[in-house]
Amino acid sequence: MRVVERTGEGLRVTRMAVPLKDTEEENLLDHLEPCLDFIDEGRKAGNVLVHCFAGVSRSATIITAYLMRTEQKSLEEALESLKEINESVCPNDGFLDQLKLFEEMGFKVDTSSSLYRRFRLKLLGQSYKVGEKIGNHVFEDDPGVARQPNPTQELSGKEKALKTAYRCKKCRRIAAAQDNVIGHTPGEGNSSFAWHDKRKGHTHNKEQDCSSLYVEPLKWMTPEDGALEGKLSCIHCGARLGYFNWSGIQCNCGSWITPAFQISKSKVDVSTI
Repeated sequence: MRVVERTGEGLRVTRMAVPLKDTEEENLLDHLEPCLDFIDEGRKAGNVLVHCFAGVSRSATIITAYLMRTEQKSLEEALESLKEINESVCPNDGFLDQLKLFEEMGFKVDTSSSLYRRFRLKLLGQSYKVGEKIGNHVFEDDPGVARQPNPTQELSGKEKALKTAYRCKKCRRIAAAQDNVIGHTPGEGNSSFAWHDKRKGHTHNKEQDCSSLYVEPLKWMTPEDGALEGKLSCIHCGARLGYFNWSGIQCNCGSWITPAFQISKSKVDVSTI
């Protein structure tokens, strides 16, 4: 939890403390924008000191992100600029991946981006692997539950636009919206499974459409506590819609999705909402 407080003689120093470990699994991305905004505000009033224990990884990551945002530098350019001042800076690989994601999102943390949603899903998978209990309170809202409109809030053009939804074929309840779909880079089709095919001289077709949707975990999904994998059934009629596996599933296109919450396209109809 970030803490902002006034300290020092006469309480003239404003300090932000961000409790982060210097590990590749640590989620620094969600703290980036508050930290960068804090630096911006501090520079208007005076000087800003950014520090961690060694000044090598965590603080270097924050300063690199600040250079990227304020000077529109790529990750490589910003890191090179910082190394000209302090050649010992060396963000860990996990932080570098998050900085690259920050760059790909346009030097901001766009929580609606599929890139960000894949990142959050990866964090959930990592939490599961280290034995943390994952309850559906951290899952995304159920798109099948109608939301009451706020009469005082004017909807934007984007919010008014029709959206694609995927409905259970049996009872027509909404199982997922297009916003919940996690995109992935297609693999090489059947050739990705060549290791499993012992027949000699077999040829494979590289072009293959994905037969499933891979979505964010949603609140209607109720995997049993501690279950590594299992079925995903419609919460309304009980029809089987797909499968989940915290260790991942290989799509028929050949690409691995980890963790995976899969809905079979043959089990749903496409509509608009």
